Amino acid sequence: MTAAAHADAPATGQPVGQVTAPATASTAGGPRFDTLLIANRGEIAVRVIRTARRMGLRTVAVFSDPDRAAPHVRLADTAVRLGPAPARSSYLDVAAVLAAARETGAGAVHPGYGFLSEDADFARRCEAQGLSFVGPTPAQLELFGAKHTARAAAEAAGVPLLPGTGLLPDVGAALAAAGELGYPVMLKATGGGGGIGMRACHSAAELADAWDSVQRVATASFSSAGVFLERLVERARHVEVQVFGDGHGYVRTLGDRDCSLQRRHQKVVEEAPAPALPDRIRRQLAESARALCASVDYRSAGTVEFVYDAARRKAYFLEVNSRLQVEHPVTEEIHGVDLVEWMLRLARGDDGFGAAGEHSAGAHGAPDVESLSPDTPITLSTKPVGHAVEARIYAEDPTHGHRPSAGQLTRVAFPPGVRVDTWVETGTEVTTSYDPLLAKVIAHGADRAEALAALADALAATRIDGIETNLGLLRAALADPDLRAATHHTATLDDVRDPSRRIDVSENSI
Repeated sequence: MTAAAHADAPATGQPVGQVTAPATASTAGGPRFDTLLIANRGEIAVRVIRTARRMGLRTVAVFSDPDRAAPHVRLADTAVRLGPAPARSSYLDVAAVLAAARETGAGAVHPGYGFLSEDADFARRCEAQGLSFVGPTPAQLELFGAKHTARAAAEAAGVPLLPGTGLLPDVGAALAAAGELGYPVMLKATGGGGGIGMRACHSAAELADAWDSVQRVATASFSSAGVFLERLVERARHVEVQVFGDGHGYVRTLGDRDCSLQRRHQKVVEEAPAPALPDRIRRQLAESARALCASVDYRSAGTVEFVYDAARRKAYFLEVNSRLQVEHPVTEEIHGVDLVEWMLRLARGDDGFGAAGEHSAGAHGAPDVESLSPDTPITLSTKPVGHAVEARIYAEDPTHGHRPSAGQLTRVAFPPGVRVDTWVETGTEVTTSYDPLLAKVIAHGADRAEALAALADALAATRIDGIETNLGLLRAALADPDLRAATHHTATLDDVRDPSRRIDVSENSI
Protein backbone atom coordinates (compact mmCIF):
# COMPACT_ATOMS: atom_id res chain seq x y z
CA MET A 1 0.00 0.00 0.00
CA THR A 2 1.50 3.33 -1.04
CA ALA A 3 0.33 6.64 0.33
CA ALA A 4 0.05 9.87 -1.62
CA ALA A 5 3.44 11.54 -1.73
CA HIS A 6 2.25 15.09 -1.17
CA ALA A 7 -0.63 14.84 1.28
CA ASP A 8 -0.92 17.57 3.88
CA ALA A 9 -0.45 16.85 7.57
CA PRO A 10 -3.79 17.40 9.33
CA ALA A 11 -4.17 20.60 11.31
CA THR A 12 -0.46 21.29 11.73
CA GLY A 13 -0.29 24.11 9.22
CA GLN A 14 2.88 22.50 7.83
CA PRO A 15 2.42 20.75 4.46
CA VAL A 16 4.64 17.71 4.52
CA GLY A 17 4.94 17.79 0.75
CA GLN A 18 7.43 20.65 1.04
CA VAL A 19 10.53 18.49 1.40
CA THR A 20 13.90 20.18 1.66
CA ALA A 21 17.24 18.79 0.55
CA PRO A 22 18.53 15.71 2.38
CA ALA A 23 20.70 16.10 5.46
CA THR A 24 24.35 16.79 4.85
CA ALA A 25 26.75 13.87 4.66
CA SER A 26 27.85 12.31 7.90
CA THR A 27 31.20 13.25 9.31
CA ALA A 28 31.18 10.28 11.66
CA GLY A 29 31.10 7.55 9.02
CA GLY A 30 27.99 5.97 10.53
CA PRO A 31 25.15 4.09 8.82
CA ARG A 32 23.49 5.96 5.99
CA PHE A 33 19.89 4.78 5.72
CA ASP A 34 17.42 6.45 3.38
CA THR A 35 14.24 4.68 4.54
CA LEU A 36 12.74 5.05 8.02
CA LEU A 37 10.01 2.90 9.55
CA ILE A 38 7.96 4.59 12.26
CA ALA A 39 6.86 1.91 14.73
CA ASN A 40 3.98 3.89 16.17
CA ARG A 41 0.68 5.60 15.43
CA GLY A 42 -1.24 8.80 16.21
CA GLU A 43 0.27 12.23 16.58
CA ILE A 44 3.83 11.03 17.21
CA ALA A 45 3.85 9.05 13.95
CA VAL A 46 2.69 12.14 12.06
CA ARG A 47 5.30 14.21 13.91
CA VAL A 48 8.19 11.89 13.01
CA ILE A 49 7.08 11.53 9.39
CA ARG A 50 6.97 15.32 9.00
CA THR A 51 10.61 15.73 10.03
CA ALA A 52 11.84 12.63 8.18
CA ARG A 53 10.32 13.83 4.92
CA ARG A 54 11.84 17.26 5.34
CA MET A 55 15.20 15.53 5.68
CA GLY A 56 14.58 13.71 2.39
CA LEU A 57 14.00 10.28 3.94
CA ARG A 58 11.54 7.76 2.57
CA THR A 59 9.00 6.87 5.28
CA VAL A 60 7.20 3.65 6.15
CA ALA A 61 4.10 3.61 8.36
CA VAL A 62 2.66 0.59 10.13
CA PHE A 63 -0.97 0.29 11.12
CA SER A 64 -3.64 -1.84 12.76
CA ASP A 65 -7.05 -2.40 11.24
CA PRO A 66 -8.75 0.57 13.00
CA ASP A 67 -5.94 2.85 11.76
CA ARG A 68 -6.15 1.78 8.12
CA ALA A 69 -7.23 5.28 7.02
CA ALA A 70 -5.35 7.23 9.71
CA PRO A 71 -3.32 10.31 8.71
CA HIS A 72 0.06 8.70 9.42
CA VAL A 73 -0.80 5.94 6.95
CA ARG A 74 -1.70 8.43 4.23
CA LEU A 75 1.30 10.67 4.88
CA ALA A 76 3.95 7.95 4.66
CA ASP A 77 5.41 6.86 1.35
CA THR A 78 4.55 3.23 2.15
CA ALA A 79 2.33 1.62 4.79
CA VAL A 80 2.18 -1.95 6.08
CA ARG A 81 -0.64 -3.63 7.98
CA LEU A 82 0.43 -5.21 11.29
CA GLY A 83 -2.79 -6.86 12.44
CA PRO A 84 -6.10 -6.34 14.26
CA ALA A 85 -6.87 -3.70 16.88
CA PRO A 86 -5.32 -5.15 20.06
CA ALA A 87 -1.87 -3.65 20.53
CA ARG A 88 -0.35 -7.05 21.30
CA SER A 89 -1.50 -8.19 17.84
CA SER A 90 -0.29 -5.09 16.04
CA TYR A 91 1.88 -2.29 17.43
CA LEU A 92 3.45 -4.56 20.08
CA ASP A 93 4.01 -7.46 17.67
CA VAL A 94 7.79 -7.29 17.31
CA ALA A 95 7.95 -9.97 14.61
CA ALA A 96 5.37 -8.12 12.49
CA VAL A 97 7.18 -4.78 12.86
CA LEU A 98 10.53 -6.31 11.90
CA ALA A 99 8.94 -8.11 8.95
CA ALA A 100 7.53 -4.76 7.76
CA ALA A 101 11.02 -3.28 7.94
CA ARG A 102 12.46 -6.14 5.88
CA GLU A 103 9.71 -5.99 3.26
CA THR A 104 10.07 -2.24 2.71
CA GLY A 105 13.86 -1.98 2.81
CA ALA A 106 13.87 0.23 5.89
CA GLY A 107 17.30 0.94 7.35
CA ALA A 108 16.13 2.40 10.64
CA VAL A 109 13.21 2.29 13.08
CA HIS A 110 11.95 5.26 15.10
CA PRO A 111 9.80 3.91 17.95
CA GLY A 112 8.16 7.21 19.01
CA TYR A 113 6.92 6.95 22.60
CA GLY A 114 4.93 4.20 24.28
CA PHE A 115 4.50 0.79 22.62
CA LEU A 116 8.02 -0.55 21.87
CA SER A 117 9.97 2.66 22.51
CA GLU A 118 11.61 1.44 25.73
CA ASP A 119 11.71 -2.27 24.93
CA ALA A 120 15.34 -3.36 25.15
CA ASP A 121 14.67 -6.69 23.46
CA PHE A 122 13.05 -4.93 20.50
CA ALA A 123 16.04 -2.61 20.17
CA ARG A 124 18.40 -5.62 20.21
CA ARG A 125 16.39 -7.42 17.56
CA CYS A 126 16.42 -4.29 15.40
CA GLU A 127 20.19 -4.11 15.61
CA ALA A 128 20.54 -7.86 14.99
CA GLN A 129 18.56 -7.37 11.79
CA GLY A 130 20.91 -4.58 10.71
CA LEU A 131 18.48 -1.78 11.52
CA SER A 132 19.42 1.44 13.28
CA PHE A 133 17.29 1.82 16.38
CA VAL A 134 16.61 5.55 16.67
CA GLY A 135 17.02 5.90 20.42
CA PRO A 136 19.18 4.78 23.32
CA THR A 137 21.15 1.52 23.36
CA PRO A 138 19.48 -1.70 24.51
CA ALA A 139 21.62 -1.68 27.67
CA GLN A 140 20.47 1.86 28.51
CA LEU A 141 16.83 0.92 27.91
CA GLU A 142 17.30 -2.00 30.30
CA LEU A 143 19.05 0.09 32.94
CA PHE A 144 16.51 2.91 33.00
CA GLY A 145 13.48 0.73 32.21
CA ALA A 146 13.41 -0.62 35.75
CA LYS A 147 13.02 2.01 38.44
CA HIS A 148 15.16 0.22 41.01
CA THR A 149 18.17 -0.06 38.65
CA ALA A 150 17.67 3.54 37.49
CA ARG A 151 17.64 4.61 41.12
CA ALA A 152 20.89 2.71 41.76
CA ALA A 153 22.53 4.37 38.74
CA ALA A 154 21.38 7.79 39.97
CA GLU A 155 22.82 7.12 43.41
CA ALA A 156 26.15 6.06 41.88
CA ALA A 157 26.23 9.30 39.87
CA GLY A 158 25.63 11.43 42.97
CA VAL A 159 22.09 12.44 42.04
CA PRO A 160 19.91 13.35 45.08
CA LEU A 161 17.39 10.62 45.89
CA LEU A 162 14.21 10.44 47.91
CA PRO A 163 14.63 8.12 50.90
CA GLY A 164 13.47 4.72 49.72
CA THR A 165 14.11 0.99 49.47
CA GLY A 166 15.32 -1.62 47.05
CA LEU A 167 12.95 -4.31 45.78
CA LEU A 168 10.78 -5.67 48.58
CA PRO A 169 10.16 -9.42 48.98
CA ASP A 170 6.79 -9.26 50.75
CA VAL A 171 4.27 -7.01 52.47
CA GLY A 172 5.90 -7.57 55.86
CA ALA A 173 9.18 -6.14 54.60
CA ALA A 174 7.26 -3.23 53.06
CA LEU A 175 5.51 -2.42 56.35
CA ALA A 176 8.79 -2.56 58.25
CA ALA A 177 10.52 -0.31 55.72
CA ALA A 178 7.64 2.18 55.72
CA GLY A 179 7.86 2.36 59.51
CA GLU A 180 11.48 3.46 59.17
CA LEU A 181 10.86 5.86 56.27
CA GLY A 182 7.79 7.43 57.84
CA TYR A 183 4.40 7.89 56.20
CA PRO A 184 3.22 8.88 53.67
CA VAL A 185 5.03 6.62 51.20
CA MET A 186 4.59 5.75 47.53
CA LEU A 187 4.45 2.06 46.62
CA LYS A 188 5.85 1.70 43.11
CA ALA A 189 6.19 -1.05 40.52
CA THR A 190 9.76 -1.08 39.26
CA GLY A 191 8.58 -1.39 35.66
CA GLY A 192 5.81 1.20 36.00
CA GLY A 193 5.18 4.27 33.93
CA GLY A 194 2.47 6.74 33.00
CA GLY A 195 1.05 6.58 36.51
CA ILE A 196 0.46 2.81 36.28
CA GLY A 197 1.62 0.68 39.19
CA MET A 198 1.79 3.44 41.81
CA ARG A 199 -0.17 3.90 45.04
CA ALA A 200 0.15 6.61 47.68
CA CYS A 201 -0.12 5.14 51.18
CA HIS A 202 -0.70 7.27 54.28
CA SER A 203 -0.84 4.46 56.82
CA ALA A 204 0.14 0.85 57.41
CA ALA A 205 -3.42 -0.20 56.64
CA GLU A 206 -3.35 1.55 53.25
CA LEU A 207 0.01 0.00 52.43
CA ALA A 208 -1.16 -3.49 53.32
CA ASP A 209 -4.29 -2.97 51.22
CA ALA A 210 -2.28 -1.66 48.25
CA TRP A 211 0.37 -4.38 48.19
CA ASP A 212 -1.50 -7.11 46.29
CA SER A 213 -3.15 -4.62 43.93
CA VAL A 214 0.10 -2.96 42.86
CA GLN A 215 1.81 -6.35 42.44
CA ARG A 216 -1.05 -7.59 40.23
CA VAL A 217 -0.90 -4.47 38.07
CA ALA A 218 2.88 -4.74 37.86
CA THR A 219 2.74 -8.36 36.75
CA ALA A 220 -0.01 -7.75 34.20
CA SER A 221 1.38 -4.53 32.75
CA PHE A 222 5.13 -4.92 33.01
CA SER A 223 5.81 -8.68 33.33
CA SER A 224 7.49 -8.02 36.66
CA ALA A 225 6.02 -8.09 40.15
CA GLY A 226 8.93 -6.13 41.64
CA VAL A 227 7.90 -3.22 43.87
CA PHE A 228 9.65 -0.77 46.17
CA LEU A 229 8.90 2.22 48.41
CA GLU A 230 9.82 5.88 48.29
CA ARG A 231 8.92 8.63 50.72
CA LEU A 232 6.00 10.60 49.30
CA VAL A 233 6.35 14.36 48.89
CA GLU A 234 2.86 15.83 49.00
CA ARG A 235 2.09 19.03 47.09
CA ALA A 236 5.17 18.24 45.00
CA ARG A 237 6.06 19.65 41.63
CA HIS A 238 7.13 17.45 38.74
CA VAL A 239 10.16 18.99 37.01
CA GLU A 240 12.27 17.35 34.32
CA VAL A 241 15.39 17.99 32.23
CA GLN A 242 15.72 17.28 28.51
CA VAL A 243 18.98 15.56 27.64
CA PHE A 244 20.67 14.51 24.43
CA GLY A 245 23.76 12.33 24.31
CA ASP A 246 26.12 11.30 21.54
CA GLY A 247 26.66 7.79 22.91
CA HIS A 248 30.32 8.47 23.73
CA GLY A 249 30.00 10.28 27.05
CA TYR A 250 29.07 13.76 25.84
CA VAL A 251 25.63 14.80 27.08
CA ARG A 252 24.02 18.17 26.80
CA THR A 253 20.92 19.49 28.47
CA LEU A 254 18.26 21.63 26.84
CA GLY A 255 16.68 23.26 29.84
CA ASP A 256 13.87 22.09 32.06
CA ARG A 257 10.12 21.60 31.96
CA ASP A 258 7.34 21.65 34.53
CA CYS A 259 4.76 18.87 34.20
CA SER A 260 2.96 19.28 37.50
CA LEU A 261 -0.61 19.55 36.20
CA GLN A 262 -1.49 15.86 36.16
CA ARG A 263 -4.47 13.57 36.44
CA ARG A 264 -3.74 10.28 38.19
CA HIS A 265 -0.03 10.77 37.51
CA GLN A 266 -0.72 11.37 33.79
CA LYS A 267 0.59 14.71 32.53
CA VAL A 268 -1.98 17.13 31.12
CA VAL A 269 -0.31 20.57 30.88
CA GLU A 270 3.45 21.11 30.50
CA GLU A 271 5.63 24.18 30.13
CA ALA A 272 9.21 25.26 29.57
CA PRO A 273 11.16 26.56 31.26
CA ALA A 274 9.89 25.43 34.67
CA PRO A 275 8.54 28.56 36.42
CA ALA A 276 9.42 29.79 39.91
CA LEU A 277 12.43 27.51 40.17
CA PRO A 278 15.39 28.88 42.18
CA ASP A 279 18.56 29.25 40.11
CA ARG A 280 20.40 26.92 42.47
CA ILE A 281 17.83 24.17 41.91
CA ARG A 282 17.78 24.74 38.16
CA ARG A 283 21.55 24.31 38.01
CA GLN A 284 21.43 21.26 40.27
CA LEU A 285 18.85 19.55 38.09
CA ALA A 286 20.79 20.18 34.88
CA GLU A 287 24.08 19.07 36.40
CA SER A 288 22.50 15.95 37.95
CA ALA A 289 20.80 14.96 34.70
CA ARG A 290 24.00 15.42 32.73
CA ALA A 291 26.13 13.52 35.25
CA LEU A 292 23.74 10.56 35.36
CA CYS A 293 23.44 10.22 31.58
CA ALA A 294 27.14 10.82 30.93
CA SER A 295 27.98 8.08 33.42
CA VAL A 296 26.40 5.52 31.07
CA ASP A 297 27.43 7.14 27.73
CA TYR A 298 23.78 7.91 27.02
CA ARG A 299 22.74 7.97 23.37
CA SER A 300 19.98 10.04 21.75
CA ALA A 301 17.09 11.91 23.41
CA GLY A 302 15.94 11.31 26.96
CA THR A 303 14.43 12.96 29.99
CA VAL A 304 15.51 12.88 33.62
CA GLU A 305 12.56 13.50 35.92
CA PHE A 306 12.62 14.95 39.42
CA VAL A 307 10.26 15.60 42.30
CA TYR A 308 10.61 19.16 43.56
CA ASP A 309 9.56 19.96 47.12
CA ALA A 310 8.83 23.69 46.79
CA ALA A 311 8.28 24.14 50.53
CA ARG A 312 11.75 22.81 51.39
CA ARG A 313 13.36 23.88 48.09
CA LYS A 314 14.78 20.42 47.53
CA ALA A 315 14.71 18.23 44.43
CA TYR A 316 14.96 14.45 44.21
CA PHE A 317 15.47 11.97 41.38
CA LEU A 318 12.31 10.31 40.09
CA GLU A 319 13.14 8.36 36.92
CA VAL A 320 14.65 8.47 33.44
CA ASN A 321 12.46 8.23 30.36
CA SER A 322 14.82 6.82 27.74
CA ARG A 323 12.86 7.99 24.72
CA LEU A 324 11.32 11.07 23.19
CA GLN A 325 8.77 12.54 25.59
CA VAL A 326 5.20 13.48 24.68
CA GLU A 327 5.93 17.02 25.90
CA HIS A 328 9.10 17.56 23.86
CA PRO A 329 7.50 20.34 21.74
CA VAL A 330 7.75 22.94 24.53
CA THR A 331 11.52 22.43 24.60
CA GLU A 332 11.71 22.67 20.82
CA GLU A 333 9.69 25.88 20.83
CA ILE A 334 11.98 27.80 23.19
CA HIS A 335 15.30 26.34 22.03
CA GLY A 336 14.73 26.40 18.29
CA VAL A 337 15.66 22.77 17.71
CA ASP A 338 14.00 19.72 16.20
CA LEU A 339 14.70 16.81 18.55
CA VAL A 340 13.42 14.23 16.07
CA GLU A 341 15.91 15.53 13.51
CA TRP A 342 18.69 15.31 16.09
CA MET A 343 17.72 11.69 16.79
CA LEU A 344 17.66 10.79 13.11
CA ARG A 345 20.94 12.52 12.34
CA LEU A 346 22.70 10.80 15.22
CA ALA A 347 21.33 7.44 14.09
CA ARG A 348 22.83 8.16 10.64
CA GLY A 349 26.24 8.75 12.21
CA ASP A 350 26.19 12.56 12.22
CA ASP A 351 27.62 14.08 15.39
CA GLY A 352 27.24 17.72 14.33
CA PHE A 353 24.10 19.45 15.55
CA GLY A 354 24.51 23.01 14.38
CA ALA A 355 22.71 24.76 11.54
CA ALA A 356 20.85 21.76 10.14
CA GLY A 357 19.34 21.10 13.55
CA GLU A 358 17.65 24.48 13.56
CA HIS A 359 14.90 23.63 11.06
CA SER A 360 12.73 23.40 14.12
CA ALA A 361 9.07 22.54 14.36
CA GLY A 362 9.12 25.56 16.67
CA ALA A 363 10.51 28.71 15.12
CA HIS A 364 11.07 30.75 18.26
CA GLY A 365 14.36 29.47 19.63
CA ALA A 366 17.86 30.87 19.66
CA PRO A 367 19.55 30.70 16.24
CA ASP A 368 23.05 29.97 17.51
CA VAL A 369 22.61 26.31 18.51
CA GLU A 370 26.00 24.87 19.40
CA SER A 371 27.44 21.78 17.72
CA LEU A 372 27.04 18.53 19.63
CA SER A 373 30.69 17.59 19.83
CA PRO A 374 32.98 16.28 22.56
CA ASP A 375 35.13 19.36 21.96
CA THR A 376 32.30 21.77 22.67
CA PRO A 377 32.38 23.27 26.19
CA ILE A 378 29.58 21.83 28.27
CA THR A 379 26.92 24.43 29.06
CA LEU A 380 23.64 24.10 30.89
CA SER A 381 21.65 24.48 27.69
CA THR A 382 21.22 26.46 24.55
CA LYS A 383 19.81 29.84 25.51
CA PRO A 384 16.01 29.58 25.61
CA VAL A 385 13.88 32.29 24.06
CA GLY A 386 10.57 33.05 25.72
CA HIS A 387 8.18 30.54 27.25
CA ALA A 388 6.08 27.68 25.85
CA VAL A 389 3.06 25.84 27.26
CA GLU A 390 1.41 22.66 25.98
CA ALA A 391 -2.04 21.22 26.65
CA ARG A 392 -2.96 17.63 25.87
CA ILE A 393 -6.44 17.05 24.48
CA TYR A 394 -7.74 13.61 25.44
CA ALA A 395 -10.74 11.59 24.27
CA GLU A 396 -12.24 11.24 27.74
CA ASP A 397 -15.16 12.50 29.79
CA PRO A 398 -14.06 14.48 32.89
CA THR A 399 -17.59 14.45 34.30
CA HIS A 400 -17.69 10.65 34.43
CA GLY A 401 -14.40 9.70 35.97
CA HIS A 402 -12.43 10.51 32.79
CA ARG A 403 -13.78 7.40 31.12
CA PRO A 404 -12.51 6.99 27.53
CA SER A 405 -14.77 8.18 24.75
CA ALA A 406 -15.07 6.86 21.22
CA GLY A 407 -16.86 7.65 17.98
CA GLN A 408 -16.58 9.65 14.80
CA LEU A 409 -15.34 13.24 15.01
CA THR A 410 -17.95 15.39 13.29
CA ARG A 411 -15.91 18.59 13.43
CA VAL A 412 -12.24 19.30 14.16
CA ALA A 413 -10.91 22.85 14.05
CA PHE A 414 -7.72 24.34 15.45
CA PRO A 415 -6.88 28.05 15.37
CA PRO A 416 -3.87 29.54 13.57
CA GLY A 417 -0.93 31.04 15.41
CA VAL A 418 -0.12 28.03 17.61
CA ARG A 419 1.60 24.72 17.02
CA VAL A 420 -0.71 21.71 16.92
CA ASP A 421 0.63 18.15 16.93
CA THR A 422 -2.32 15.90 16.12
CA TRP A 423 -3.56 12.89 14.23
CA VAL A 424 -7.25 13.75 14.05
CA GLU A 425 -9.38 15.58 11.52
CA THR A 426 -13.06 15.83 10.72
CA GLY A 427 -14.30 12.31 10.06
CA THR A 428 -11.66 10.50 12.13
CA GLU A 429 -12.99 7.43 13.94
CA VAL A 430 -11.64 7.33 17.51
CA THR A 431 -11.54 3.98 19.32
CA THR A 432 -10.73 3.00 22.89
CA SER A 433 -8.08 0.52 21.75
CA TYR A 434 -5.20 2.93 22.31
CA ASP A 435 -4.03 5.95 24.31
CA PRO A 436 -6.77 8.63 24.29
CA LEU A 437 -4.45 11.49 23.21
CA LEU A 438 -6.01 13.38 20.29
CA ALA A 439 -3.82 16.45 20.01
CA LYS A 440 -1.29 18.68 21.70
CA VAL A 441 -1.75 22.45 21.42
CA ILE A 442 1.47 24.39 22.06
CA ALA A 443 1.70 28.16 22.46
CA HIS A 444 4.84 30.30 22.65
CA GLY A 445 5.18 33.77 24.11
CA ALA A 446 7.80 36.30 25.05
CA ASP A 447 7.16 35.38 28.69
CA ARG A 448 5.03 32.97 30.71
CA ALA A 449 2.01 35.26 30.96
CA GLU A 450 1.94 35.76 27.20
CA ALA A 451 2.30 32.04 26.51
CA LEU A 452 -0.50 31.13 28.95
CA ALA A 453 -2.77 33.77 27.43
CA ALA A 454 -2.04 32.55 23.90
CA LEU A 455 -2.78 28.95 24.87
CA ALA A 456 -5.99 29.94 26.63
CA ASP A 457 -7.14 31.79 23.51
CA ALA A 458 -6.20 28.83 21.31
CA LEU A 459 -8.11 26.34 23.47
CA ALA A 460 -11.14 28.63 23.46
CA ALA A 461 -11.09 28.56 19.65
CA THR A 462 -10.50 24.80 19.35
CA ARG A 463 -13.41 22.55 18.42
CA ILE A 464 -13.51 18.75 18.56
CA ASP A 465 -17.10 17.60 18.17
CA GLY A 466 -18.64 14.15 18.09
CA ILE A 467 -17.16 12.69 21.29
CA GLU A 468 -16.43 13.86 24.80
CA THR A 469 -13.01 15.45 25.40
CA ASN A 470 -11.21 17.23 28.22
CA LEU A 471 -11.18 20.59 26.39
CA GLY A 472 -13.41 22.21 29.00
CA LEU A 473 -11.17 21.01 31.80
CA LEU A 474 -8.09 22.36 30.03
CA ARG A 475 -9.72 25.77 29.63
CA ALA A 476 -10.57 25.82 33.32
CA ALA A 477 -7.06 24.68 34.27
CA LEU A 478 -5.45 27.51 32.32
CA ALA A 479 -7.49 29.98 34.38
CA ASP A 480 -6.62 28.36 37.73
CA PRO A 481 -5.08 30.92 40.14
CA ASP A 482 -2.46 28.47 41.40
CA LEU A 483 -1.25 27.73 37.88
CA ARG A 484 -1.14 31.42 37.04
CA ALA A 485 0.87 32.12 40.21
CA ALA A 486 3.16 29.10 39.61
CA THR A 487 2.19 27.66 43.01
CA HIS A 488 0.53 24.61 41.44
CA HIS A 489 1.54 21.03 42.23
CA THR A 490 0.71 17.49 41.16
CA ALA A 491 -2.64 17.49 43.02
CA THR A 492 -3.85 20.90 41.78
CA LEU A 493 -5.88 19.46 38.93
CA ASP A 494 -7.89 17.34 41.38
CA ASP A 495 -9.76 20.48 42.43
CA VAL A 496 -10.34 21.89 38.93
CA ARG A 497 -13.77 21.23 37.47
CA ASP A 498 -14.93 21.20 33.87
CA PRO A 499 -17.66 23.89 33.62
CA SER A 500 -18.82 22.80 30.16
CA ARG A 501 -22.53 22.20 29.80
CA ARG A 502 -23.41 18.70 28.62
CA ILE A 503 -26.52 16.72 27.77
CA ASP A 504 -26.37 13.12 28.95
CA VAL A 505 -28.61 10.62 27.20
CA SER A 506 -29.20 7.33 29.05
CA GLU A 507 -31.33 4.31 28.27
CA ASN A 508 -33.76 5.29 31.02
CA SER A 509 -34.35 8.67 29.41
CA ILE A 510 -35.26 7.27 26.01
